[in-house]
Amino acid sequence: MPDASPTSPAAAAPTPTRHPEGVSDDEFRAAMTRLASGVVLLTAQEPPLDPDDPTAPRGEDAGMTATAFMSVSLDPPLVLVGLREGSRMDDLLAEQPLWAVSVLAESQRHIAGRFAMKGRISDRLLFADVPWTRGEASGAPLIGGALATLECRTEQRVTAGDHTLVVGRVLTARAPSTEGGPLTYFKGRYRQLR
Repeated sequence: MPDASPTSPAAAAPTPTRHPEGVSDDEFRAAMTRLASGVVLLTAQEPPLDPDDPTAPRGEDAGMTATAFMSVSLDPPLVLVGLREGSRMDDLLAEQPLWAVSVLAESQRHIAGRFAMKGRISDRLLFADVPWTRGEASGAPLIGGALATLECRTEQRVTAGDHTLVVGRVLTARAPSTEGGPLTYFKGRYRQLR
C-alpha cells in the first residue's frame, strides 16, 4: 500500500496542466491579477420581441461588470470590451449592435458586485434601486454618478480564445461626474486609488 503521508508524492497536489506554450492556467491567472484595471458597467437593451411592431414592448435591460475594457482609437473613436464567449452579454451583443459603458466611481463598488453575479436569469431587479438614465443614442442604461459614460455601436467582433472582443464606435461620450476617483480591480478585489 502506498504511503499517503503529507510529504509523500501520492499526497502531493496534482501538477497543473500546462498549455503547449508552457504556462499553466493558474500561473497565467496569478500574473494577470497583478494588472490593475478600471471597472465599467456594460449595458444594453434587448431588442423587442417583434422589431417590426412599433407598439411591441421594449426588451429587458441587461448589465455586466467588466474590467477588460480599453480605448482603441481616437480617429475614429473606438473602444474594446472583452466578453466571455457564450455569456449572456456576448449573446446579446451578437444581436444588439447598440450598447453603453459607465465608468464606475470608487463609491459604486456595490453596483460592480451586483452586476458581476453569475447565473442570473434577469437583470430587471438589479437596476431597481440604481439611478440611471436611458441613453439617447443606444437606448441602454447610463449609470448615475459614473465618472464617464459612452454609448457605442459594434463595429467588429473577434473571437480570441474563450472570449469575444467587441470593438465599438463611440457615438456619445460624457464625463458627468468629476467627484471621487475610479473604482479599480487588483489582485481579485475591487479597490480605490490611494
